[in-house]
Amino acid sequence: MLKFYHILVFVLLVSTAAQGQVSRSVGQIEIKGDVKGKDNHIPISGVNVRTNSGSYTRTNGLGEFKIKAAIGDELIIESAQFKTVRYTIKDEQDITVLVEGHEGKSKRSSIRKGEASTGLLHQSFIDSALVYKKTDIRRSIDFITQSIAQLGKRADKKLLAKSLVALGEIYIYHQQYDLAIANLEDALEANKATKTSLLLGEVYNLNGDFQKSKAVLTPMLKVRSMVPYQKVSLYERLGDAEKGLGNTAMAVSFYEEGLKVASKNQIAPKMADLNSKIADAYAVDDQGVEAEGFYQNSLKLAEKQAPQRSIQEKEKVADFYNQKNRYPEEIQMRKRSLDELKKIPEEKVEGSFGVGTPDTITAQRINYKIANAYISQDKYDEAVPYLKKSIVEADEDEDLIVQKDATRKLSEIYEYRGDYTKAFKTYQEYVALVDTLYIRKEQELSRAARFNREIVSKQSRISGLEKDRELSESKYDLALTEQELVEENYKRQKWVIYSLIFGMILLGLAAFFFYRSNQQQKLANNLLALKSLRSQMNPHFIFNALNSVNNYIAKSDERSANRYLSEFSTLMRSVLENSEEDFIPLSKELELLRLYVKLEHSRFPEKFEYEINIDAHLDIDAFQIPPMLLQPYIENSIWHGLRYKEEKGYLHIDLVQKDKETLAITISDNGIGRKRSAALKTQNQKKQKSKGMGNIKKRIAILNDMYKDKVDVDIVDLLADGTGTKVAFMLKRD
Repeated sequence: MLKFYHILVFVLLVSTAAQGQVSRSVGQIEIKGDVKGKDNHIPISGVNVRTNSGSYTRTNGLGEFKIKAAIGDELIIESAQFKTVRYTIKDEQDITVLVEGHEGKSKRSSIRKGEASTGLLHQSFIDSALVYKKTDIRRSIDFITQSIAQLGKRADKKLLAKSLVALGEIYIYHQQYDLAIANLEDALEANKATKTSLLLGEVYNLNGDFQKSKAVLTPMLKVRSMVPYQKVSLYERLGDAEKGLGNTAMAVSFYEEGLKVASKNQIAPKMADLNSKIADAYAVDDQGVEAEGFYQNSLKLAEKQAPQRSIQEKEKVADFYNQKNRYPEEIQMRKRSLDELKKIPEEKVEGSFGVGTPDTITAQRINYKIANAYISQDKYDEAVPYLKKSIVEADEDEDLIVQKDATRKLSEIYEYRGDYTKAFKTYQEYVALVDTLYIRKEQELSRAARFNREIVSKQSRISGLEKDRELSESKYDLALTEQELVEENYKRQKWVIYSLIFGMILLGLAAFFFYRSNQQQKLANNLLALKSLRSQMNPHFIFNALNSVNNYIAKSDERSANRYLSEFSTLMRSVLENSEEDFIPLSKELELLRLYVKLEHSRFPEKFEYEINIDAHLDIDAFQIPPMLLQPYIENSIWHGLRYKEEKGYLHIDLVQKDKETLAITISDNGIGRKRSAALKTQNQKKQKSKGMGNIKKRIAILNDMYKDKVDVDIVDLLADGTGTKVAFMLKRD
């Protein structure tokens, strides 16, 4: 009876709690409000507004906000511009929050209407730029350009600095750190402000310039006018700089100072961030016990904030468990992340909480990491469902990288379990994904190059506006000086002329360096493409050669297979030795060709005879040739021309020196010809492109671009009836 009573009480408590939660969720309403300075009643934009139940928003350019909350919830208003304010919601009425410590200018009757209008228009452009910061960088920068342009040639330096800071934040988000640093330094020069200095210190950290970060931030420790939020940020960024320099103890010391200020002023987001960063520092220093303690603190604090922040911290702690090989705890933590992620559908959670473009936390990535944790424990059956989920979700989300990695892991598991049919099928899917990803990467490289050019162009326009403003100020100051000091008129005119000449010289130098940078970028892109094509040629050649070995094995010809493998290993050693070179001596290429043709002839002795003729007057040592240039054409002659010929054919390779600078190489055969060979292809072969020939064409195009038409290739039918094929190369020495 007593046991039944306890169960009844427990059920009642659970139902009451559930009912309270449901009623709380149902009872949420939309609260409207605005945030203004207490002394001047100026609206404050960009203020963080959240509730203790997890809702979150920011104020717009007019200081207004809307947020979902329930009667009795606590509003927390936070910003680097003032002290944190807490407000309890009592009814559905609109809220006006007045804050202390706002540094905005008070309204004065002496301000002209035109100036006030300019300030409002300027702020609207900046607000628009920040709206598009994450989704459309081009449009965002255009709004910043408009905000600077409408200030005129005699721009207010504080407004100009505000535009440059906003531009710096845009560049930071898109990881254009050099451009961000340049604009923030210009902003500091125009108007020294605490926010700008803190942001510059942070971007120095992101760019790896930790000493410069310390140089900017350390003097700010003496500033007493900073609000608590700024003080916390200062300690945090100094800690980041020390951590970057490898000074773990100093980093922890700064983080703890920031944590004290944050705890004292109840700055909850920073309390979670700093606990997490202290844990990171201890983890780097291999102090696992201390790290775990602070990670537990950061988890508890993050759970009181928005769900996105909670998921971020869970994934970071799961990564820590993974590094320590604590896989069961890692799996449990990631499953909790998955459950929370489902509650915020169609939203990708950012994987870091600092400034800069973050990675995203998605269901497919979490499922893939859970599968890896199971695999690390040899629990393959448990891993398979998570890999399959990851593949399906990645396919829906077009996340090729996760889809590729998960497919490869799944193929390995099938192979380990002896299910070779599924393993092979899954591996084929993996290979297809790799090809698709390679094409996608090429497209991304092209888009990135075009994107960088556009950004440079837009930045040049902004720089031009700044130069116009500076030139206008110079002319204005010169006019005043001419009025006061007429006798120095000639001297001032010469100064202006020299300044213009110097500016033209600078512009010329800038154009030269820009041109040289473009040429270097083009060369780097070509070298990268060549390396990629060479890396594809080697597997292509290896697979074809291994087919030959497989043929001997299928015939149970062990002696021939052993001999073929021995000669094949010699050939492969030479191929791999030359695989990193754009050009190799002609003598080395001839050695490779002789060995390759010998190997193919040993396979098809009844199909063809071959002959390699070298002109007696040819200076072999004087010429160089791209490695593996001739082999695909010889392979085509044998496999697609001579192999299908009923009687024995011939293969001729002729090398003749036309003049001191030009070498002619001819590959000819009396095979069935290109048209008949194409007709004999199976339906499956017609669907597949010859990667070897395609890569050769791309290599020749890139090499000719880099070395000014060094290689020329011409393919024709040998005889009028379409039989036989002749491939003619013209190779220039210089």
